[in-house]
Amino acid sequence: MKHTVTTPGGSVQTTVAHDVAKPKRRARALVYRVGELLESYSMIAPAYMVFLVFIFIPVAWSFYLSLFNYSILSLRQPQFTGLANFIKMFKDSVFRVAIWNTLRYSLGTVPARLVLGLALALLLDQKHLSGKNLLRTVYFLPVVTSMVAASIVWTLVFNASEAGLANQMLKALGFPPKGWLADSRLAMLSVCIMSVWKELGYVMTIFLAGLQGIPPELHEAAAIDGATGWQRIRFITIPLLKPTTFFILVTEVIGSFQVFTQTYVMTGGGPGYSTTTLINLLYTKGFFEFDMGYASGLAVTLFLGLLLLSWVMRRAFRAEEIVY
Repeated sequence: MKHTVTTPGGSVQTTVAHDVAKPKRRARALVYRVGELLESYSMIAPAYMVFLVFIFIPVAWSFYLSLFNYSILSLRQPQFTGLANFIKMFKDSVFRVAIWNTLRYSLGTVPARLVLGLALALLLDQKHLSGKNLLRTVYFLPVVTSMVAASIVWTLVFNASEAGLANQMLKALGFPPKGWLADSRLAMLSVCIMSVWKELGYVMTIFLAGLQGIPPELHEAAAIDGATGWQRIRFITIPLLKPTTFFILVTEVIGSFQVFTQTYVMTGGGPGYSTTTLINLLYTKGFFEFDMGYASGLAVTLFLGLLLLSWVMRRAFRAEEIVY
């Protein structure tokens, strides 16, 4: 659009306004912005597709199937039963045993991993410790070892015969051999020992990362003030590791409630039901008895239980961000 302007000297000038150009610039900016968004979403699309196909859809399908009576071997359509699977579950004595065994496993592994992992991290975080990189590697090796392979090896360690390594150690100490995996009183303990050994390196590594984030000036100032080593750990290290501890606690509790491989390989859930956990029961119902409705009900119950437990731990722990 043209505008005629009269200058103070009396001359007349014609200018072209930018009113027409502004909408074009806005349109180009909008197209550029949309292009940026499409480019960004295309970058994360593979991860979202994996999440959608392998996590979200199975979870949603489990919620759906938990309300039906359905067998994967049957040609019949799923029959809607409402909450019948959940009512059947809470009346099932094996389900109650599986919950108790899962709690025993969680209480037998999570606190031990936290305490031993923190102790190892403090030990391997010493500045003047020689060979600490080698020790860190040695302690982390079980984490990258196959759970199935580790379970088979520990099955040999807990062999009930006198040739088993655990029984050989008992014999050296003057104790009689034990049944370990064949004894319902020791089977869960044996699985817990193996699981603590397997995941200890992971907990140690996370604690080491947390320790690296604590400014050394705090320890130096406390040492100048006369604080002992234990006092520095108690009043500086442990409080500042609160977010790290909370993260490890939540992930370890969730992982302990999903224990399956070691109990399946080492004991098969036995003797009797002494090591049958929720996931063992879910696997048996779903892939041996093909009762997918009941198995989905178990999965939904475990999901909601872990969600509630995580919320409770979040509220109880109050893991706020710490600024040094």
